[in-house]
Amino acid sequence: MSPEPTIEFRLDRRSGVPAYRQIIDQVRQALRLGILRPGDQLPTVRDVVKQVAINPNTVHRAYRDLEQQGLTEGRQGSGTFIKSAMPAMPDELPVLQEQLAAWIHHAQKAGLGREAIMALIAEAMRSLEEEDPS
Repeated sequence: MSPEPTIEFRLDRRSGVPAYRQIIDQVRQALRLGILRPGDQLPTVRDVVKQVAINPNTVHRAYRDLEQQGLTEGRQGSGTFIKSAMPAMPDELPVLQEQLAAWIHHAQKAGLGREAIMALIAEAMRSLEEEDPS
């Protein structure tokens, strides 16, 4: 019997981010947060298709990209498994999460919706990456 998958995907169809990219990003985030570890199994393509109602080719593309990044490996007849970890999050993660949650709450009280908040965060990230592309 194979291990139970430890991640459940969610897609935001209004985000403008392609579904395969959202799957990749969610796996990478789960690795960074320690939710997924080497040896953990990802849900089968069939399970993801049922779960989020997308084309199987989209899931295959995401899993193939994750494998090309060296993060997963497909095992014939067994599924897709996490192959390597990502760098751990800093010790101050709880404080950063608390500060970010407070900022988001403040933005919501100011009348910003989810889309506007995400746009602000994305723009801030773009600005920082332009300043220091490393």
